Amino acid sequence: MKPIQQSHLGRPVQSARALVGHRRSAGSDLALATVLAAIAGAANAGGFFALGQYTSHMTGYLSQIADNLVVLNFRLAAISVLAIGAFVCGAAFSTVLINWARLRDARMQFALPLAVQGGFMLCFAGGGIFTTEAGRLFSLACLCFIMGMQNATITKISGARIRTTHATGMITDIGIEIGRGAFGLLSPRVRVDRRKLGILLRLVVAFVAGGIVGAFGYGHLGFLFSIPLALVLLGISLPTLLGRWSGT
Repeated sequence: MKPIQQSHLGRPVQSARALVGHRRSAGSDLALATVLAAIAGAANAGGFFALGQYTSHMTGYLSQIADNLVVLNFRLAAISVLAIGAFVCGAAFSTVLINWARLRDARMQFALPLAVQGGFMLCFAGGGIFTTEAGRLFSLACLCFIMGMQNATITKISGARIRTTHATGMITDIGIEIGRGAFGLLSPRVRVDRRKLGILLRLVVAFVAGGIVGAFGYGHLGFLFSIPLALVLLGISLPTLLGRWSGT
């Protein structure tokens, strides 16, 4: 019975390692992107329920800066600057981690930033203890930082083909492919990329499904719902990191 038990335990570990491995396939890219898109949707919904802010919507924050500067509401403009700054810092930090890990051991380059994201998500789970304005701003910055890290991580993994938090870009690409398909009815030289369209639709559905789950979870559990999201990220990344450090 013991070898069978080890085999069963080994399967999820091998699957997790395949998701973040440095030798990648289109299938592993899509599987990881789907998971991360769902987490992004859930975290985005969590930001709204817990903080009243959509934390992956950088276009909205840029618009808020302009609007609030016009009406001289410098406080809200400053909050928008904080959110964008945290997102950019998260993307930059993820890039630093990936490049550092690539030089040390290529097997860690994608697992490491995902593990750090899981750690920050656990920090966000404790955001409910902050009832002051400063505490809420910390929670907002923390979640925007995570979103920036995640978007940069999947961008690096997929070679800039996939961005899990950038729903506007995905929906735009869906519209482009639909337009190509419509024009293809008139000209056979233009064809829809069905595979690309399928990937985009899958990611958008994952983002929306994650948002539904996140809205329900954060609505009932508050900040604590960040814990299962953190565990997913850690479950994907830690097998590779622990395997590297243990020599397996």
